Amino acid sequence: MHYIISFFIVKKKYIYIFFANTTNIMKIKDFINYAFGYTPKEVYQFTLPTDSENPESTTIQNNKKVPEKPQKVSTNINANLEYVKTKYNTLINSDIIIREFILNARGNQYKAFLLYIDGMVDSQLLNDFVLESLMLRNRNNLFGGEQNRVISETVSNNVTVRKVKRFNLADYIESCLIPQNSLKQQNVFDDIFAGVNSGNCGLFVDTLSVGFDIDVKGFKQRSITKPENEVVIKGSHEAFVENLRTNTSLIRRFTNNENLVIENVKVGKVTKTNCALCYVKDIANDDLVAEAKYRLNNLGVDSLLSAGELEQLLTDTNVLGVPKILVSERPDNAVKALLQGRVVVIVNGSPYALILPAVLIDFLSSPEDTNLKTVFANFLKVIRIIAAFFALLLPGLYIAITSFHREIIPTELLYSILASRQSVPFPIILEILTMEISFEIIREAGLRVPSPIGPTLGIVGALVLGQAAVSAGIVSPILIIIVAITGISSFAIPDFTFSFHLRYFRFAFILLGFLAGFLGIGIGIFIYLAALCDLETFGVSYTVPYAPAINSKNNGFLLPPIWKREYRATYLASKREKRQNKISMKWRF
Repeated sequence: MHYIISFFIVKKKYIYIFFANTTNIMKIKDFINYAFGYTPKEVYQFTLPTDSENPESTTIQNNKKVPEKPQKVSTNINANLEYVKTKYNTLINSDIIIREFILNARGNQYKAFLLYIDGMVDSQLLNDFVLESLMLRNRNNLFGGEQNRVISETVSNNVTVRKVKRFNLADYIESCLIPQNSLKQQNVFDDIFAGVNSGNCGLFVDTLSVGFDIDVKGFKQRSITKPENEVVIKGSHEAFVENLRTNTSLIRRFTNNENLVIENVKVGKVTKTNCALCYVKDIANDDLVAEAKYRLNNLGVDSLLSAGELEQLLTDTNVLGVPKILVSERPDNAVKALLQGRVVVIVNGSPYALILPAVLIDFLSSPEDTNLKTVFANFLKVIRIIAAFFALLLPGLYIAITSFHREIIPTELLYSILASRQSVPFPIILEILTMEISFEIIREAGLRVPSPIGPTLGIVGALVLGQAAVSAGIVSPILIIIVAITGISSFAIPDFTFSFHLRYFRFAFILLGFLAGFLGIGIGIFIYLAALCDLETFGVSYTVPYAPAINSKNNGFLLPPIWKREYRATYLASKREKRQNKISMKWRF
């Protein structure tokens, strides 16, 4: 027993000595962590700090930025060079080119530099008509006489009076040295930078307090092609492109009138997108033009990249979401609107023109209506009205009839419908919503996939899947017919935006027909038409000429014969109400 007690005493002593050593304890801890612990792998993760984590960012956002005064061009070339390098971050930007050289003018040499963006200018044009003219010692810039030129000389009482015109370097460069068709003198850096950003080059010369904005654009752009969304058989096959000046030239060529006014407006604090406001000054109403200018000049946005964005910014908001501005890719359609007294807005970088104001009947009209005979054009307009009715109400009417008003269906047809729905396990509302949503998915997928696959996808989705759904007893055959007619009718609407409006409002009438039958649909139509009548677009009622009713000529939806279209639309209040003589075909008399 004594030996056992002595052993434990010695053992306890050694254990105490072992654990008293910190190194031994750390070794045991490391062994346990290595054997049983989990060490996560180091993975690089990046997260943006929030405003709470970055108080400086919050302070910057909350403080209003004081608008800077426009920086003017200095007479010191070095100061101008440093300012340009700072604004364009030339140490980082690889496409910003600054070309320094010596300018020869009238026997004197001046330091100068060119500022341009690589890839946006025509290099040959820049070399041949700008640099070569300014740098070479030709007869124009080598001048051996005095700088000042005597304009006139008179002698009175033996006293010679000479009128001397002092030499102006800026005017001399503009009028003699640079043989370029478009050249502007600017005394503010922002004006020069705006030209450089659009493809021009900026010229700065020592001792001059002005810079030169020289047009040397040479970037690649899409050529004029056929319209893709507004295809016509008779009429022009030219469409707008992404270049602003190309589009305005198309309008000029079609209009062929000096009264056409094209004003330039910049939209966007960051992008400074060029927009063209077009109107015929002796036809368009001055109040309409002033309202369009007011809305364009009072857009507090940083960027504007497309005509679709500008359409939303210029349009009055409404619950229905109906379009109030007509969008067209056809120059002839835009010119027709201008000659009616409307205003057209074109955005640089977008192949579409905005026509304002636009009323309800304009979205059911096709650009080809004026090219066809009146009988054919009116027949197609009636077809479009029927198509709009089907696209909006046909599924809701089907649900209302089959659920509440079966007595109006012929007996044999009713038996056929009931027999086709015996194997369908879903209620009719779920059945039709499923098919409508599936059709919309197929339509959207057909638009997004590559063009060779789009038609194939539509055929597979419409035929194969529809037939498979009927064979499986998921939907009834009559419902496939209803959905197909509804979808085809929506394609008959000339304007895509208005067609989209009818497509999503269709679901509201489906629910109304399921809840209350014809009563629900009738109440929905009443509210829908009342809301349409309450809308205005640029001071014009959206449902003219029917609400309010206008009895004057050439205001209705149906077109009169071309020799009877004597007056422009009354609701536009144009300066020239009459558009042609009462007897337009004088050859008949």
